[in-house]
Amino acid sequence: MRSRASLLLEREYLQLQTSPIIGMIASPHEDNLLEWMATIQGLKDTPWEGAKYKLSLKFTDDYNSVPPTVTFHTIPFHPNVDKATGRPCIGFLDEPRLWKQSLTVSSILLGIQVLLSNPVLERAVNTDAAEILRFDPSRYWEIVRDCVRISHGPRPDVCSSTVANVCCTPLPQPPPTMDVKSRIKKVPFDDYLRTWTEIATSRACPSSKNSLLESLQFYPSLQRMHYRLPREILEQAIEEQNEEFSAIMFGRFGKLRRASPTVDEKLARISRMKHIYIQESPVQWSPVPTQVSVRSEASRE
Repeated sequence: MRSRASLLLEREYLQLQTSPIIGMIASPHEDNLLEWMATIQGLKDTPWEGAKYKLSLKFTDDYNSVPPTVTFHTIPFHPNVDKATGRPCIGFLDEPRLWKQSLTVSSILLGIQVLLSNPVLERAVNTDAAEILRFDPSRYWEIVRDCVRISHGPRPDVCSSTVANVCCTPLPQPPPTMDVKSRIKKVPFDDYLRTWTEIATSRACPSSKNSLLESLQFYPSLQRMHYRLPREILEQAIEEQNEEFSAIMFGRFGKLRRASPTVDEKLARISRMKHIYIQESPVQWSPVPTQVSVRSEASRE
């Protein structure tokens, strides 16, 4: 005796035969009504337009109380399609409470078509595709176009492996932080005080003495170590500082001051400035007699 699930599936198959839906083909596999093979195309006016994917649908005798198991044979690179098993992540297929007995084979395939063009990142099962779509959308849609092109090839079943090699390149990660071990260690306070008393350059009071600083003037090698400078540069810097200090405190000696200009020099300078900046008065030119004035004078004569 045929089961209720077989009768329902037979009726759905007849409906698909009499009223086919554009973009999908589905039929039982080898006359087994509980196993179907289907081919869907990407929706028009979407990046998936023109893509062709084969799927299998496996039903149980409890259909249509429970959903079928749907698997992609040509696995697309998609956040909501498991790249290992090929199973799409759709709420009404994964959660029995969301399944409705009114859903049919055609409505299941239509839901998968819509899912291809409208990925849901909150339910991602392909983390690589989800991260690329989230952080580099242009790269993701370029991969989708590769999937569409490969799905038309002689072996569309290689789509998932080929695209995986092309598109699953890890996203650029920030450089790893170096795990620097802490160099802090405990030292006795007496050692700390003695060390910093010797190397410090300030004094608590004018009478305080620093044995290390006093010894630097007798040992040039210690001076270079303390100031981290070559001896020649250190001597030049000290000499420049001494000259600057002397100039500030006592003025600069050894340079002749410029003598004040005399009265004659000032007058000569003023005269030169007049020739440069003060223009001479323009020459008064007499008007040129015109032809009319010449004739009038001739008539008078």
